[in-house]
Amino acid sequence: MIKNTFLFVAMAMLLTSQKPKDQGLKDVFEDSFYIGVALNSRQVAPEATQEFELISTHFNSLSPENGLKWALVHPQPETYNFEFGDEYVAMGEKLGAFTIGHCLIWHQQVPNWVFENESGEMLDKDALISRMEAHIETVMGRYKGKIKGWDVVNEAFNEDGSFRESKWYKIAGKDFIKAAFRKANEVDPEAELYYNDYNVWRASKRKGILDFVKEMKAEGIRITAIGMQGHYTVNGPSIEEIEQGILDIYEAGFKVAITELDVDVLPRPRNSEGADLNINYANSPEFNPYKDGITPEGKAQLANRYGEIFKLFEKHKDKINRVTFWGLYDGRSWLNNFPVRGRTNYPLPIDRDMKLKEDVFNSIKMAVEK
Repeated sequence: MIKNTFLFVAMAMLLTSQKPKDQGLKDVFEDSFYIGVALNSRQVAPEATQEFELISTHFNSLSPENGLKWALVHPQPETYNFEFGDEYVAMGEKLGAFTIGHCLIWHQQVPNWVFENESGEMLDKDALISRMEAHIETVMGRYKGKIKGWDVVNEAFNEDGSFRESKWYKIAGKDFIKAAFRKANEVDPEAELYYNDYNVWRASKRKGILDFVKEMKAEGIRITAIGMQGHYTVNGPSIEEIEQGILDIYEAGFKVAITELDVDVLPRPRNSEGADLNINYANSPEFNPYKDGITPEGKAQLANRYGEIFKLFEKHKDKINRVTFWGLYDGRSWLNNFPVRGRTNYPLPIDRDMKLKEDVFNSIKMAVEK
C-alpha cells in the first residue's frame, strides 16, 4: 500500500513538472489554413536544433527561400545540386509538413547559359522550352509525391498587367508559361501548381494575371492557386486593397495562397513597393531608424498591422489555403537588405534572438477569437 502510494505521488509530480506544450502559430489557425515559413540552407541542416524547435512549434508548411531556384539547384548544363533540396524535403517529412517547391521558372537567379547555345547565341523558342521542360522534369521529378505544391512560374507580369520583358518572354512569348504548367502537371499530376507574384493587390497587375490564367484554364492547363506575395509595410497596401485581390482571385476560380508574408517597419524610398530585386538604394540614417532597437511605438505598429492582416485572412479562410512567412526570424530576413542594404529590420513574428514576439502573437491570435 505504501509502495503504491509512493508510485502514485511520484507519477503525479512528474506530470505536473512537465512543461505544457507551447501554442504555436499553426495551432491558432489549425482549422483555417496552413501556416508556412521559408527556410534557408542553414535552417534545414540537421544540426540546426534551435531553428528546428521554432519551426516545429509554429509551422506546418515549408517553403525554400533560394535553394531550389535554378542558379543554385542547376548551375551548369549537366550539373545539379540537390543537397539543400534533399535536406529540406527530409525536414518536411519529419514534421509531416505541407512542403512547397519555390520556384521552377523565374527571371532572376537563372544562369545565362539557360538561354544560350554552345556558341553563346540566343536559343530559339523550341530549344528554350525543351531546356526548361528538362529542368522541370529533373527537379520536380526528384521530389514527386514529397513536395506537395510548386510555384511553377514566378513574377512574370509588370505592374500595369503586361508581360515582363524577361529573356523567357523575349524568346518564347507567353507560351513559356503555358509550357511550364503543362510540363509540371505531366511530371506530378497530384501536386498543387501555383502562379506567384508580388503586388497582386494592385488592380492593374491583378487583371493582367487573371486574364492570362483564365486563358490557360480555358485551354485545359491546370493551375491550382494564385500566390499573392505578402510583402507589406506597416502603412500599406490597405486592407481593402488586399481583400479585393483575394475576392477577385477566388471569383476567377482559383484558391489564394498568401506567400512571402512580412511587414516592413522601416521607411522606404519612393517607388519601392513589392519585391523587385532590381530596385535598391544606398543606406542612410533616414531609412534605418531602428538600428539600435525598435521603439515601443514601432512594436505596437507592427503588432497592430499583423492583427488586421490576419483578421482579414481569417475572414476569408474559405478562399485561402496557405499563409507563408518569408523568413524564420528577423535576423535572417531579406528586408535587412531590401530596398536598402545594411538595415536593421523587424518584419517577422520571431525576433533577432529567435524568440516569439508576444505582442505580435497575441494580436494575431485575436483574429480567430470570437
